[in-house]
Amino acid sequence: MAWVEELYFQDRLAGRQSMAPFDQLNPEKDWEDWPWSTAAGDTPDALRTLWADSVHRSRDALTEALSSGGLEQTTVSEMSLRRLLADLIEEYARHTGHADLLREHVDGVIGEGPPQDFPVP
Repeated sequence: MAWVEELYFQDRLAGRQSMAPFDQLNPEKDWEDWPWSTAAGDTPDALRTLWADSVHRSRDALTEALSSGGLEQTTVSEMSLRRLLADLIEEYARHTGHADLLREHVDGVIGEGPPQDFPVP
């Protein structure tokens, strides 16, 4: 999801270069294979930090965009900001569902919502 954050908010919204390690990737070439092999040697803490850093960059890019117009403004990728946000919500919904199924299998707990001690970036 960190790469998705970078693609949506840095590339498609702001037209900026992504942060490392995503700045070395080409979505046309790397999208199918890279996400499945890249994190094999990374710790969960390192991956969460990478995601949190990308979320903070996304929030900054969104704040900047909203300060100059509304949700109907066109991004550098020729889509409305409203569409970009809807697409990102869909991405999170899909991946959150996948992660929740895996978590349920590991801890056996079912239900909605994160644990009370879940740190929100």
